Amino acid sequence: MEMIQIKGFISSIGFSDGNRFVIGHWKESPIGEFGDIMWGTPDGEKILVAGNDQVADFVSAIYDFDRIQIENLHTSSDGKRTEAKAHNLDIEILGGLVGGILPTRPLAFTKYIENPFANLLMGVKTYGTSSRGVEEWYQAKRWRWVKDGSVKLNGVNLESRSKFTEPIRVGFSEPPRKSAIVEIHVSIKSPFAFNF
Repeated sequence: MEMIQIKGFISSIGFSDGNRFVIGHWKESPIGEFGDIMWGTPDGEKILVAGNDQVADFVSAIYDFDRIQIENLHTSSDGKRTEAKAHNLDIEILGGLVGGILPTRPLAFTKYIENPFANLLMGVKTYGTSSRGVEEWYQAKRWRWVKDGSVKLNGVNLESRSKFTEPIRVGFSEPPRKSAIVEIHVSIKSPFAFNF
């Protein structure tokens, strides 16, 4: 089995109309720095927005999507502010004070100790296996709850930010129930070789 790591930021924001967004800005990965948007629509469609075929192939080899949109995509995040701009999306997310800083810990701790507590307290699974058979460990380094954010969809501002009450269902885990910006290291063990 192949073990790889990706490091960066995951930011989430949801709205009462049912639109939910998870923005990844990855500083380190086997395919270099990249960004992606996982978008859950009000009718339950799961969309991946990626900047190129390589990113789309990598992300969709792990997670499930109904549709993949490859388009000009720009993402940035420093752990406090996250931005993502695509053809019909303009996302800005601002985090508040640092909610927690976690030390480096072994993968076994994340699997057996951290996972049940994170699920109970935040609605997050830190360990699991995707439908593709890919085993993953999510290790948060620090996080901020979102204090402000906006999304323009087709030039129209979405209204009424809300918690993630409905899952996106692209993988075994979901973002925190409360929107957040999380600095994270993900360890990925795949039963197949990625085609980088």
